[in-house]
Amino acid sequence: MDLQDQLKSLFPGHVPEKTETPKKKSDIWLQDDPIICKYEKRKGKPITILEGYTGADDDFKKLASELKSKLNVGGSFKEGKIIIQGDYRDRIMALLKEKGFNVKRVGG
Repeated sequence: MDLQDQLKSLFPGHVPEKTETPKKKSDIWLQDDPIICKYEKRKGKPITILEGYTGADDDFKKLASELKSKLNVGGSFKEGKIIIQGDYRDRIMALLKEKGFNVKRVGG
């Protein structure tokens, strides 16, 4: 006898509510192709580069500012690429997957 059966025997007149969690609607266009997440060193300092977004540049800029604020790091948006200071590939990939993006890790 599982918990649901025990509760039904204790409270026979109770009808449980069905609660549906509303899905968050992203204000950023989600693409089918994966966003490329790669690591480089420039002038001896590590950076993470995100590229391959096929939507509007304004959406990608919005995503860049959101990532920078969540990670508390610096970075920029140049020529269709997001450049984040430091090696944050794992955390960035987790954040993007949480938002619904496909992410592909390139290099190391």
